[in-house]
Amino acid sequence: MDNQTLLQKADVAIADVASGGGVLSTEQSKNFMRKLIDQPTMIKAARVVGMNSPTRQINKIGFGARILKRGVSATALSSGDRSKPSFTKVDLTAKEVKAEVRIPYDVMEDTIERATAANNEASNTGPGGLRQTILDLIAERAALDLEELALLGDTGSGDAYLALMNGYIKLADTNGNINDAAGAVISKTVFKNAKKALPTKYIRDLNAMKHYVSHNQETEYRDTLADRGTAMGDSYIQGYAPVQAYGSPVNPVALMPNAKGLFTNPLNLIFGVWRQISMEFDKDITSGVYIIVLSARIAVEIEEAEAIVETKNLG
Repeated sequence: MDNQTLLQKADVAIADVASGGGVLSTEQSKNFMRKLIDQPTMIKAARVVGMNSPTRQINKIGFGARILKRGVSATALSSGDRSKPSFTKVDLTAKEVKAEVRIPYDVMEDTIERATAANNEASNTGPGGLRQTILDLIAERAALDLEELALLGDTGSGDAYLALMNGYIKLADTNGNINDAAGAVISKTVFKNAKKALPTKYIRDLNAMKHYVSHNQETEYRDTLADRGTAMGDSYIQGYAPVQAYGSPVNPVALMPNAKGLFTNPLNLIFGVWRQISMEFDKDITSGVYIIVLSARIAVEIEEAEAIVETKNLG
């Protein structure tokens, strides 16, 4: 098979990935979304909200104070003793993120040849095909980048990407509860203070709450537990026994700053994704490259700011 035929096959394969003018088909979109969400730590556990448009409003209703009053037989409560729910909302406004990948013709040729030889099937079909390889690699890297934005986003940042929106840490720092470690090294005391900083009404299912810290901090805390001369202490070194702190798991997050930590129910973290994930393709015949552009719109919010604790200034 000559190179021209190989390139034509590559062009067809790339075109097959795009559907509806560059928007991934329903099945591809679901698979791509699954890969995006399954890769990282936090957005995997967060409340993922599909958005049918670039904006979405999540309405909330609840009672923030006692509604029961002392009753008197055959007597209605006075107007001052009656209760009414409070109505609040969370507004999600998706911001666009974009990636551009350029692949030289010769790389595309080699990929096709390897796929055919490896699977003994037509080019670019099956698990070794170019189409799936592109989706897998882009989803893998984009997932980490999305978690970086969701966690570290700050509209005051000098990094244009991180300045797109405020992430979980910034949102918690602005409206949540603060546990200032004041330079202390990680210990059970730090986790105890984080738990005590959370309003009691939110501590109902401690196992559903999670402490999110950096990998280094999780290792340091694991080391303090391993100091105990017991079988459980040994397990923290020899295996990967889950680490708990006052009834809640301690989860390491790759991109969490060492000086920071978050304590909340992960479903309190909202990660909105506009449904139309676009992957478009072109080629530059002068440079001899294929061009792949991924774009999506995402939004990040905390549903109940009062239900999250930010630990800061960890040593």
